[in-house]
Amino acid sequence: MINVMGVRLSMHPVFVLLMMLSVATGQFIELITLFVIVFVHELGHASAAALLGIQVKSIQMLPFGGVAVIEDRGDLTAGKEILISLAGPLQNVIMIGAAVGMLSLQWWDGEFLIYFIQANAIIALFNLLPILPLDGGKIAQALISLFLPYYKTLVITYRLSIVASVVMILISLSPFLMKESGKIELNILLMGCFLLYSGIEDYRNIPYRFVRFLVNRDKLFAYHLSSASLAQPIISIPTKPLDTILRLFKREKYHMIYVMNAKGKIIGVLPEQRIIESYFEKKG
Repeated sequence: MINVMGVRLSMHPVFVLLMMLSVATGQFIELITLFVIVFVHELGHASAAALLGIQVKSIQMLPFGGVAVIEDRGDLTAGKEILISLAGPLQNVIMIGAAVGMLSLQWWDGEFLIYFIQANAIIALFNLLPILPLDGGKIAQALISLFLPYYKTLVITYRLSIVASVVMILISLSPFLMKESGKIELNILLMGCFLLYSGIEDYRNIPYRFVRFLVNRDKLFAYHLSSASLAQPIISIPTKPLDTILRLFKREKYHMIYVMNAKGKIIGVLPEQRIIESYFEKKG
């Protein structure tokens, strides 16, 4: 693990193994080039997060890309998440522009520059696929969270990511499944399997992510209090389970819960903090 300007840079063991194999197969330059492209891509995410006042914990280099791990303390809005997610592909666009300029001026080896342009385009387009934890998946999740309750957003986006990963695997295996003469796309197969595994793990961890969302709601309350914005009402009955009410909370809305009796009369109005506190007290 390396520390770069206060940000931890770690490499997955399989990634290190691939680096070693590239030396043996004579493809070290190509892999180093991809490493630099992915690192700059992730550095774009980290820089955008830092500019928005969000702490960057680490940059992890994985077998099929990288990930910038940022700290979500409850102040990561959908807008900020979209900007941070777009900052990575933007670095690829900038690098493509620079390479095209150098190619037109014949400042470097043309064959290498063409490879550099193609690699950047593939990495940018791949990361914009609407599959979590890719940038496109994060953007889609942030946009959906503006309209749907946060818990439902998590369930829908992770389910869609799992389905999309399965589709990617099937596409890679299509020559074998259709008994055609073409070869299996091993790169797509490996990336599909990696995304499928990641999606399943994240789907299983939805309850933990939702609890973290609830714990960080205090900052949202402070923001709405200072801006004097209107709270969004939630209608409930006294016997409604607390977790059912909590799953109606939206990411960037502050809620007031109106409790009504069987006659439709309001018998109480509770701020969302009271519901959250009662929920955690009940869970111990």
